[in-house]
Amino acid sequence: MSGPIKGAGLTKPGVVILQFIFIAFIAMIEIFFRSNVGFVTGFAIWACYYGGLVYGRPGTTYVAVVNPPIAFGLAAILLLPTVGGLSLSPSRLGVDLVSGLASVAPFLISGAAYGWWRYFQENKGLLARSA
Repeated sequence: MSGPIKGAGLTKPGVVILQFIFIAFIAMIEIFFRSNVGFVTGFAIWACYYGGLVYGRPGTTYVAVVNPPIAFGLAAILLLPTVGGLSLSPSRLGVDLVSGLASVAPFLISGAAYGWWRYFQENKGLLARSA
């Protein structure tokens, strides 16, 4: 099957780094203007799921599915106190983190559902052969 790019595609570390950078950049812009994350970051999460699945090498599907929630969580923890102008108060950070997670939860759940579906479709032959 010919992919959308010429060459082997992104490696596992490449998928992780690009997904984190893209999610963090979009979240930074949204936090700067709105003081929390929302649907723009959610669309970035969807784009990261899709991009990781399409542009990754064979065998990177698992990483492309597992990484976006981790990348979003890390980006939110780093960006809310700094770019968002919040203090390092644990209670304020916790409230903003939970509200941000609630804002992007539909995007995380639907992206993960699609990603896991693709992962199991790709590995269906491996499961049948091992039984």
